[in-house]
Amino acid sequence: MPSIHADDGVRLEYAESGDPSGRPVVLLAGFKAAASSWLYQVPALERAGYRVLGVDLRGHGGAERPASGVDMARRGGDVRAVLDHLDLRDAVLVGGSMGASTIWSYLSQEGADRVAAVVSVDQTPKMLNTADWPHGFYGYTAQNLDTYFAAGIPDTGQGTPLLRRGARLVRLLRAMKGAEREFTPGELALLNDHAKADWRPVIAAAEVPVLFVAGAESEFWPSSHAAASAALAPRGESAVIGRDGHAANIEQPKAFNAGLLEFLARVAPSGAARG
Repeated sequence: MPSIHADDGVRLEYAESGDPSGRPVVLLAGFKAAASSWLYQVPALERAGYRVLGVDLRGHGGAERPASGVDMARRGGDVRAVLDHLDLRDAVLVGGSMGASTIWSYLSQEGADRVAAVVSVDQTPKMLNTADWPHGFYGYTAQNLDTYFAAGIPDTGQGTPLLRRGARLVRLLRAMKGAEREFTPGELALLNDHAKADWRPVIAAAEVPVLFVAGAESEFWPSSHAAASAALAPRGESAVIGRDGHAANIEQPKAFNAGLLEFLARVAPSGAARG
């Protein structure tokens, strides 16, 4: 995969395909997942005439893996490095899980000058449950703020058990092949930083179209987060995919792709459609 370097010298990687003259769609995977986890979306986006870029930020896929010093601000800086290096303009940013939060980190630092639209895939903008936000991570409250993610991602007992997901599990295993299950101290620090963030003010200030997608059977949070998040955004909309878990684009790719392409055709058509 081609590589670029962030401003601190860390190597990032990306894969590019589709129409070089089409509107760029930048795919950002979730925590520890590689860009290859978007394998069910890339062909659909290519056929629709988009320029598709699957990005491995630091700690993902083949990119460099610093032992420490990675937080959400740094991840937003990595997105800046990619967009600047490739001189991407009017880009669609699509983020799954922590990848979606990474988009908000980028927008909080750089604004939306290079961005045409955003798609957030099953990621609540505030993981901590509070009186004004009951759409957070199951069981995560002020009482366990500093301990809930200390050892990894808690098992919430929500959603359909993995072994009962049938073809959905097969797709998950294929897309996440090679993903490491152990957590380094640096990754745990990132997870904790991610969990404490509140991106609602960034969403409220975002003037670009935003689609919030939720899996109806997400293991991590209620699907109500999608509509609640869309209500915050000046140009927000939401969709909930039935019989779908947290990895919404992987477990139900046909439904996800249909919704994604319909949204993009309206708010950010490809080069061919624009012409």
